[in-house]
Amino acid sequence: MLIIKRHNTDPYFNLATEEYVLKEIGDSFMLWRNSPCIIVGKHQNTLAEINIDYIKYNNIPVVRRLSGGGAVFHDLGNLNFTFIQSGKADLLVDFRKFTSPILDVLQEMGINARFEGRNDLTIGGKKFSGNAEHIWKNRVLHHGTLLFSSKMTDLSQALNADPVKFRDKAVKSVKSRVTNISEHMKSPMDVTEFADLIQDHIVKLYPDAGYYELNDNDHEKINELVRNKYSTWEWNFGYSPNYNFKKILRTTGSGTIEFDMDVQNGTILNVKIFGDYFSRFDTEEIEKALAGVTHEEISIRKALAGFNLNDYFANLEMDEFIQGLF
Repeated sequence: MLIIKRHNTDPYFNLATEEYVLKEIGDSFMLWRNSPCIIVGKHQNTLAEINIDYIKYNNIPVVRRLSGGGAVFHDLGNLNFTFIQSGKADLLVDFRKFTSPILDVLQEMGINARFEGRNDLTIGGKKFSGNAEHIWKNRVLHHGTLLFSSKMTDLSQALNADPVKFRDKAVKSVKSRVTNISEHMKSPMDVTEFADLIQDHIVKLYPDAGYYELNDNDHEKINELVRNKYSTWEWNFGYSPNYNFKKILRTTGSGTIEFDMDVQNGTILNVKIFGDYFSRFDTEEIEKALAGVTHEEISIRKALAGFNLNDYFANLEMDEFIQGLF
């Protein structure tokens, strides 16, 4: 068992590090933190899980992880832990095994934390840790969040998606009442001190544990994963399951515009536009221009760059039109 020291708070790098350690290093334990970001489950429709306007305004990265489960908000007040262990295929998945060290530390601190449901840790019925696992060959990657002093307002707003807009078969996040660990402590400490307590406990549990610092070669390979996968639109958004998107846009100058769009592998198959707007030209030309375009703002703007939108939707600006597609 290696205890891998992690200092980077870049979410793209940290998610790539998990995959790299899983496949190239093996049995290990890691504690790490991300700067503010959204982490979505492997089988989720990203756009259906996030508040896209809040994400854009606050420039919050959205990253897909290897494991399933729901979307979560990370900030520096949230501590993440990762176990990677080898074993027999039918014995790899064990949520209680990998969360029990966390519960042990909290119990020693006088906090009555419990394992509840399928994969949650709670205090007084409120969730402070969600956990997920991913199997690769004969190894399991188990990771979990530990809300310590997270900004709950940011968390709720970033994940405040509109459920009416999307129809799909993707895994949906389950909303839970949440709490910060720091609110239940008898004496104050910061998140790094809490991390030290957990790491010390892991050292006691695994007498053969040794410390490991990622070297230049590790960093080079991890950054390659970042470039080719974890920072790409194709992984974070395009990987989403197929979905149907509907939205009604009520504009100040053009009236009501309704969008009905089918998306497959992140690409718009077709879109129909309805409404009580006035136009000089047939909006079917806009629909045709959007077919085959990836469902991302940059691509849509590029596809419509040659059109004067006022000829198709009177008194409508491009920025307002774009809002209707997300």
